[in-house]
Order: sequence, then structure tokens, then C-alpha cells
Amino acid sequence: MRAVQLVAPGRLETVEVPVPELGHDEVLVRSHRGSICGSDLHIVFDGFHRGAFPAAPGFPGHEGIGIVEESRSPGFVPGDAVLVAPVPLHARCFAEWQVVPGRSLVPLPDGADLDRLLMAQQLGTTVYAMRRFWPETVAGPAAGLTAAICGAGSAGLFFAQLTRRAGFSTVVIADKAPSRLRIAKEFGADVAVDVTERSFVEAVLEATGGLGADLVIEAVGYDQTRIQCLHAVRMRGRVGYFGFPEKPTGPTTWDYNEAWAKQPSIEHNHSTQIEPGLTAFREAVDLIHTGGIDVGPFLDPVFPLEQAQEAFEAARDQQGGKVAIALGR
Repeated sequence: MRAVQLVAPGRLETVEVPVPELGHDEVLVRSHRGSICGSDLHIVFDGFHRGAFPAAPGFPGHEGIGIVEESRSPGFVPGDAVLVAPVPLHARCFAEWQVVPGRSLVPLPDGADLDRLLMAQQLGTTVYAMRRFWPETVAGPAAGLTAAICGAGSAGLFFAQLTRRAGFSTVVIADKAPSRLRIAKEFGADVAVDVTERSFVEAVLEATGGLGADLVIEAVGYDQTRIQCLHAVRMRGRVGYFGFPEKPTGPTTWDYNEAWAKQPSIEHNHSTQIEPGLTAFREAVDLIHTGGIDVGPFLDPVFPLEQAQEAFEAARDQQGGKVAIALGR
């Protein structure tokens, strides 16, 4: 089979390797597509890969979709369409075939649009995060409140839709890409801030009469944007950190004085893949399949497997909505 392989920092190749063999409670999935996550970019380009080179074929892909070919896991039979949501360290979604534990698969509805439901992996991570960023039993109803999102990549744009669905009356979102900001407005954002022209913090304060947002979500992954979120939140508001660390190791800068002064509740979120029952991914599948969340802007570009290097460079350079790799022949 063919697979993408990370052979050196920043360099990917297409290789021929044997089809992996099944173990106990595992499923062999014939891959349809895999999409590139921001964390994949960190691993390939930013020094976050901590293993040897070359890495395992198919790594670091962990956003995948495909068809069950063989199963040793109860609940899955050949022909089932599945969302693949493996623990990232063991992910192999950038390969034509992959072996996946049954606990890392979500069954898809009959007649499902695989291209659209590929986005349920990314959406699921934001669904999972929102439960922690704004637990209504603790934070209260969102009606009349303001949510601000720093970053309008696929995750940030999903947060824009989810905060609106949660009932926030005002949604502010910021990015440096005009194309993303246009989509944000289509998704219901009230204020779309081009950070090349205007400060995110100033825009949030203006939208809230100087008070700050009730919920601020960081979906970029830079030290500076995490600090900006502290300056944009209201007194005793909530801050959700979703973006990856900026550096793979070592201490990072942060404004503890601002956090101490404002006393916000701060949540960090990752590892949706270990949630028992993968309920957030299941909810994401339902939201997309029923039309509750729009994924139209994220369906291209799609690169063939042989152009994985170009696909990763396009994702790094923010070309298109959500870059995917076609894996089926």
C-alpha cells in the first residue's frame, strides 16, 4: 500500500509499505481521505516530533474517514463507513490502509457523505472543548453575553458556530486572513477583526463597552495571542485555551499579573480522542449529517496522496479552507 511518511523535519515522501496486520479488537480501514490538523503542522515543520526519522507510515494523520475492510472488534463489520479518531501518537490516517482500535472509531449513518463527515473529527474536538469552556451548569445561560474567538481557522470558525448555537448574543472573531473573516461573517459573527489593521483586544473592548468578553477562546497557538485573550476577557470571565503550545519544550511567556487581577476561569483542552464513548465526535457527526453545522467552506483543497508535501505546505501557508489528502485509488 501507499502511505505518507515523515522522513526528516519538514519533508514528506510517498512510500510503499505492507498492509498492516490486525490484532485483537482492531479494525482494518480502507482510507478515503485524511485532513491536515494544525497539530500535524507543528509535528512536521516546528520540531514537535519527538520520535526517530523516518516516522511510522501514515503518521501524524489523526483526522480520517474510510470503510471497514476487516474487523476483529465487536460492532464493526466489513462495509461500515467510519470516522477514524485515533490517539494522535498512534495515528496512521495518511495511509491507504490503517489498523485502528475499535474504541477509536465512530460509525457513520447510512448514505453518509464521507467528504463532509471527514470534518466531524475537527468539529468534535471543538464540541468537546466547548463543554469545558462554557459549562452552562457552572457559567449560566449565554443569552445576552459576548464570546470572542482569537483565530478563524477551521477550529475557530467551528467555535463561532458553536458559541452562536450556545446562545451568545454577540460573537467577535479575529484573524489575519480576509477569506477566513468573510466565512466568519457568513457563520454569524457580529464583529470580524482583521488583526493586520486592528487590535483584537481593542475590538473586543469596543464591542463590550470596555468590559471585556464573557468567554474568550484562543484558537491560534501563540504565546502573544494567549496573553491577548487575558486582556480581552472581562473580570471573572472565562478563557478557553485550545491552540497548541508555541514551542515543543521549555517555559513559555504568560501574563500572570493580568490573570491574577481579573480572576478568570481558565480551561485548557485537548485529547478528545480519549473521551469514553467518543461522544463529542458522535455529536459532531450528527450535527454535520443533519445540517446543524455548516462545513461547506472546509471541503477543499484536496491533494492526491503523491502530493502530500505540497498539501502540507498549502496548509501551513493557509491556502484554502481545510486541506485534505485523497487516499483511495
